[in-house]
Order: sequence, then C-alpha cells, then structure tokens
Amino acid sequence: MQAKKSYGQHFLKDDSIAAGVAEGLLQAAQTGRVLEVGPGMGMLTKHLLARKDFETWAVEADGDMVTYLQKHYPQLSDRLIFKDFLEFDPVETFGTAPFCLIGNFPYNISTQILFKLLDYRAQIPEMVGMFQKEVADRVVAPPGSKVYGITSVFAQASYNTEYLFTVKQDAFNPPPKVLSAVIRLTRKAVFDPGCDEKLFRHLVKTAFNQRRKMLRNTLKPFLPAEKLMEDPFFQQRPEQLSWEQYRDLTLMIQAKS
Repeated sequence: MQAKKSYGQHFLKDDSIAAGVAEGLLQAAQTGRVLEVGPGMGMLTKHLLARKDFETWAVEADGDMVTYLQKHYPQLSDRLIFKDFLEFDPVETFGTAPFCLIGNFPYNISTQILFKLLDYRAQIPEMVGMFQKEVADRVVAPPGSKVYGITSVFAQASYNTEYLFTVKQDAFNPPPKVLSAVIRLTRKAVFDPGCDEKLFRHLVKTAFNQRRKMLRNTLKPFLPAEKLMEDPFFQQRPEQLSWEQYRDLTLMIQAKS
C-alpha cells in the first residue's frame, strides 16, 4: 500500500450531524451511486451505507484511515479507493455514469474540491458538503454581498446553491478554530455558462483580482476604453454583477474579437 498525503482533516464526532449531512442528498437514488471524499473513520460513511437506494464509494488519501475502514466497514472494501481526491479521475471508476458527491471536506483543499466538481459537472448532478463556514458563505453568496466572489460566480453558473446548516467546533475531534457549514449544490438543467468558458473564467478572475476597483478599470484588457468610460454599467464593482451578467460580458467580448 503506497502512502498518500493527508490533509489534517478534523473528524466529525456528532452522529446527528453526520445523519443530517447524509439526509441532504436528494438525488442519490436517481444516480445510483455516491462518492464520499475523505471518509476518515466512517462517521458519515455508515449513514450512507445504511441506504439501499444507491451504492456508496469512497476515496481516502490517508493509509491509516483506509486500513481502519477496511476493518470496520468491510462491505465498503471493494468500493474504497486509496487515493488523493485531487488526483482521482472519476471516469476510471464510473465511466460516464452520473454520481453524487458528498463529504466533510478538508478545509485546506475545499476550494480545489469545488473546482474539480465544476470540471466534472456533467457527471455530478448534486453535491452535499461540509466546508469551513467562510468558504460555504462565499459559494452561496448573492451578488452585492461582501463575500461574493470568484467561487460564487463559477458555482452559481452551473449549480443552484443552498446553505443547509451551521456546525459548531465541538462537533469535531480535534475541534477546528472556525465554524463549519453544510451546503448543497444542485446542478441546473442548463449547466454550461453559454459562452466561451475559458474566457468567462479569465474575465471573472481578472475583475475580482481588483475587486475594490470599478469595472472600467479592471476590464481594460477586454474592451475599448471609450466603451468602458461612456457606459455607466462599468461604474459597478465586480461583486455587483450576477453570473449571467458576466456571461453577457463574455459574449460581448467574443463578438468583438
């Protein structure tokens, strides 16, 4: 067994919260399969395995945890993948079949997990995850919010986002220094932004890299100076625009190229 990196996960010890996370899955029966990221000692896993309307798979990077899970949850052994999730290729396991994603996600890679979700959104109609509350707040934030940003725009372009509940520090061992929160992302019927996605992402990142400045200053690489100065729309700041407005800007730029 090859050693893999561990992300210093805080283990959930409150069984009622684990049950609540599992209950957040609404589309698992439709996909027939669920992938848990970082099951650790199986607090959430046991609630997933108790469900008979889907198969539970798990990907775990910590070798000690894999050994523990194999011993205590032998029914999972054939569907337990010893790998770093960020290096995991869902196609190797599921082909093109859909699956739901769930987990108590390690704080220090949670944003990377979200971006991987977006990369495989064609296969993932739903995600229920526990994040550091600060990250969860950003994902669900509406335009105009102080925490609305790049993650908000990208996630909301493909998924409907919901804040389910807050989790206090004493629900974990060891307790983290921050609050956690559980959110649900449900894929939209049309889950592509409807424009050049590479340009869309580049535009959004460029705008938010200087979020205190008006768009007339940050979007100079994309549009003519006279357009930026004359149109009052560009007096807004990045957090004021919805993902649809960023899509429309992308289409405008595409039309001019």
